Amino acid sequence: MKPIYSIVAPVYNERECLDVLYSRVSEVMDRNGEAWELILVDDGSTDGSSEIMRQFSEKDPRVRCVFFARNFGQIAVTAGMDNALGDAVVVIDADLQDPPEVILKLAEKWKEGYEVVYAVRKERDGESWFKKWTASAFYRLIDKIADVRIPLDTGDFRLYDRKVVDVMKQMPERNRFLRGMSSWVGFKQIGVEYHREERYAGTTHYPLKKMLKLALTAITGFSTVPLQLAYWLGFAITGLSVIAFIISWILPIL
Repeated sequence: MKPIYSIVAPVYNERECLDVLYSRVSEVMDRNGEAWELILVDDGSTDGSSEIMRQFSEKDPRVRCVFFARNFGQIAVTAGMDNALGDAVVVIDADLQDPPEVILKLAEKWKEGYEVVYAVRKERDGESWFKKWTASAFYRLIDKIADVRIPLDTGDFRLYDRKVVDVMKQMPERNRFLRGMSSWVGFKQIGVEYHREERYAGTTHYPLKKMLKLALTAITGFSTVPLQLAYWLGFAITGLSVIAFIISWILPIL
């Protein structure tokens, strides 16, 4: 049976979370009563997550797996979306900070006719003040300088209609900022507030270095400000060079 919903979860060293993730997704989606599939994308895990994923797919045909030999980050989410068969595709973190129960709230808005339903983080548990502050600053900076409106306090936890997924699959970006891409393509969009929970187990796999890389991808991909700064910086350097040349030419005469 063709699934109505495809749940995409990138996995990187999350073996302690996988049993609970599968259990909660199954309970929520079975309660919904419509056909679904769970696509787990192993993003180069080294802790045995891939073996657990294979066990799920062997016992439950609704679970399909994609395996990467190394860590690719956002490309893992793209791979899951590329393999999704559902009419609606939901991207969710494997660490259970994004509660699977919220999927049904996203689905309600989708059934009302919205084509992108993004989850808005009203509260965030288990995160340091520095993580919360930097995340808040990042979202507000992007909101000020981006050429498209990217909703504040949102991550990749969202539902995409099939036609949105098909459009995004055609976009050629190698460094992908999905929340920016989904805003750029347009379509009818709405947010749903939720309480972001503390990760179920383990530690974050998204350190400051990865956050900065994502921020750079977002700024360079969805804002003309860096290009404008480069233009004016080049113009200023050229002007200073001309002045320096004139001075160096006049001084010997004097």
